[in-house]
Amino acid sequence: MIGEVERHHGAALARLVRHPEAPSIEIRAHGEQRSAYVLGERIALYVKYSTSRLTPWRFAFRVEHQQEVAELRAQFEHVFIVLVCGFEGIVCLSAEEYQRVLDDDPRRGEWIKARRGPRQKYSVSGSDDREAFKIADNEYPMKVFDAISV
Repeated sequence: MIGEVERHHGAALARLVRHPEAPSIEIRAHGEQRSAYVLGERIALYVKYSTSRLTPWRFAFRVEHQQEVAELRAQFEHVFIVLVCGFEGIVCLSAEEYQRVLDDDPRRGEWIKARRGPRQKYSVSGSDDREAFKIADNEYPMKVFDAISV
């Protein structure tokens, strides 16, 4: 049986490798939490998913999730947080955008919320009540490809 993790992470990885502009790059799993992937030597993806069918999609970032993201940021030049929103789309946050919605205090659990209306960009906000900002569905995987080409 195919589990939820494989289904949702598979959607994120398939969009990455099947894109017409996808470069040839090695992808491998990373870490014990089963949420991180490494592309080449400089780029890491941290994938989370929501099984909710409808907007808004909420992604819990427990203390251990935030610590894993912090470790990735310390190890890799580029880190992207990839949020699979049910069967609707994918939000890709750069490490800087991730910091815009969550603070630097991984001692408590937090969340990121993505919402979108029909044919609109995602509005992304976090539990720290910082101002929401917009991200287009098609920014993933282009942000990652831009980091690869640098």
